[in-house]
Amino acid sequence: MFESNSMPTSKYNNISHSNPNISSTMNDEDYSLRNSSASAAASPAFYNSSRLSCEGSPMMMSPWNQTKSTWTQYEESNLPQNGLIGSLVREEGHIYSLAATKDLLYTGSDSKNIRVWKNMKEFTGFKSNSGLVKAIVISGDKIFTGHQDGKIRVWKISPKNPTVHKRSGTLPTLKDIFKSSIKPSNYVEVRRRRSALWIKHSDAVSCLSLSEDQGLLYSASWDRTLKVWRLSDSKCIESINAHDDAVNSVVATVEGLVFTGSADGTVKVWHREIRGKITKHSQVQTLLTQECAVTALAVDTSGSAVYCGSSDGLVNFWEREKQLSHGGVLKGHKLAVLCLAAAGNLVFSGSADKTICVWRRDGSIHTCLSVLTGHTGPVKCLAVEEDRESTSSRNDRRWIVYSGSLDKSVKVWSVSELAPDLNQTAMMQQHHHMMGFDGDPFSADGSFSSAGSASQNRRL
Repeated sequence: MFESNSMPTSKYNNISHSNPNISSTMNDEDYSLRNSSASAAASPAFYNSSRLSCEGSPMMMSPWNQTKSTWTQYEESNLPQNGLIGSLVREEGHIYSLAATKDLLYTGSDSKNIRVWKNMKEFTGFKSNSGLVKAIVISGDKIFTGHQDGKIRVWKISPKNPTVHKRSGTLPTLKDIFKSSIKPSNYVEVRRRRSALWIKHSDAVSCLSLSEDQGLLYSASWDRTLKVWRLSDSKCIESINAHDDAVNSVVATVEGLVFTGSADGTVKVWHREIRGKITKHSQVQTLLTQECAVTALAVDTSGSAVYCGSSDGLVNFWEREKQLSHGGVLKGHKLAVLCLAAAGNLVFSGSADKTICVWRRDGSIHTCLSVLTGHTGPVKCLAVEEDRESTSSRNDRRWIVYSGSLDKSVKVWSVSELAPDLNQTAMMQQHHHMMGFDGDPFSADGSFSSAGSASQNRRL
């Protein structure tokens, strides 16, 4: 349990700017270890490359613990412009996935449980039989969860009792598995001397994304494939051999584009075409090719920019108005970027360095408004919702940000789109240093001093 008297503030509120041309001016000295090849010596806290994906958490497996879950809340009057408003700790597993909808928050962990929270209190929960919960997406009264065991499970909220979530199926369905298994042509080689049905993932489901306007669910996996599911009948309608290594992130947009990011260091763009009852995806572009793994993707709410986080701690972005030309690099983390989220004019990046950077976009320029600190482990997942109860002015949109970490906690932050007051920032920093916090990573000129990132494993 985190101490309730810890400062409910972001640690740093300095302002730094992205350099749209940084990709042409950076050299390898900026990051001493750019290659993301895993090594136990260099990164003992992350995955061992020889570990089978079905073995569960890449961190130490958490014992089942019935510790009562509690929110630590802070008085709103004490909050700075961007700050912590709640912290949840339940000693049952590292947090790998989050999804927020209306007044509910869903959290997934390596305990195989999905917890549901309402008004900062535990509302209900449900448990899968196997496979840590790596991804959660919500569509109406259905919840889709992607698991380490390669399965996608479907849950439905009871119309009579909203606290009851029952499993309504698995993707692919048993019926489809049986029908497909009859034809030898439905089997594909997934590993050397091993074949499996093309409609099934043969390794961990790392990420999920919904295209609700088309009634489609996208799942990507460490088996290097991207699969497309039709929600109306739960059928897998397409399987794409998308990458040469594990796929770590997938994002579908309303314009018919799908983005995938992989441990092979590439970001690919796929275009969806629907002709009658046939849905096909074709690759139209490769946005990035690099040595280090692509670990996270996000598209801003207007669809005008695509963001990519990597194991070298950088966030690249591309602009839709310029035919997805490279817009620049956001340089704010010391270690791998593990998750991204976008809301309004803000972009959030969570990292293995235990921090969350809050970026505000103005055209091609991105300003780092805050670096949110408080987690004691890597920040693995993010979810954002608009703060509809905020009493701030119309010019100041506020957001509720949820962050899940491998420290087994979920933290809740209140974030404004306005830049912080610099006098208040200096006072808060001085107070933090007096309270014994770590040194400020920002240099005297206000720019972020980014040390070399530790080599991270490609699979996340």
